[in-house]
Amino acid sequence: MSYKYNKSTIFKIIQETELVKRFFFKIPDEIPFSFKAGQFIMLNLPIASKFTNRSYSIASSPSNDNTFELAIVLNPKGLGTPYLWENIDVGSEIDVSKALGKFTLIEPIEDDICFVCTGTGIAPLRSMLHYILNNNIPHKKIYMIFGNRWEKDIIYRKEMEDLAKVNPSFEYIPVLSRDSEGWTGRKGYVHPIYEEIFSDKRPATFYMCGWRDMLHEARQRLEAMGYDRKKIKFESYD
Repeated sequence: MSYKYNKSTIFKIIQETELVKRFFFKIPDEIPFSFKAGQFIMLNLPIASKFTNRSYSIASSPSNDNTFELAIVLNPKGLGTPYLWENIDVGSEIDVSKALGKFTLIEPIEDDICFVCTGTGIAPLRSMLHYILNNNIPHKKIYMIFGNRWEKDIIYRKEMEDLAKVNPSFEYIPVLSRDSEGWTGRKGYVHPIYEEIFSDKRPATFYMCGWRDMLHEARQRLEAMGYDRKKIKFESYD
């Protein structure tokens, strides 16, 4: 599929973890650009003597200043991320598509929300969370269950902890699948946690993004709990 691209400029880069960088993009003000929380964009990258497009979920909340953020994990065996790591600096220009995808919030928000994610799969769910909180969207309880292997892999950790402190309706639950010395949080995988929280089978909508195997297992488990497929929305990134 071909896409229409616009120029964007990288105005900030943050090394979030050893393998994850946060890239901040600015599209010229005269170019119309908007997105819904949860959507993704395509980057058109000049790789291997040709332009190759790669999709990345937007990690920031919708705004009116033509900026957005991507949280990207390095895949040394891939094409897109090594190019970004080796060639892109503050001031670099990258061709960006319009916002794409249907992984967006169901509004109005009438039930509890359970975000379930692994790795950089937190990106579109972070966008949704900030959209709800920044705009005072009426909502009930919001859970963020965030699975990683090691403690050092947790991105946006302080931000999420701070949001949970000031928003009684938001609960942040990081979980690690590998032993980390000194870790006092939840251990194992994400599945037992949402099964425990929603053991009463109360109305809820689940938004999930992450590793394909996690998503497949989560859908099966939630359906076995009695949740309708329409209440289970997901986005895969691998």
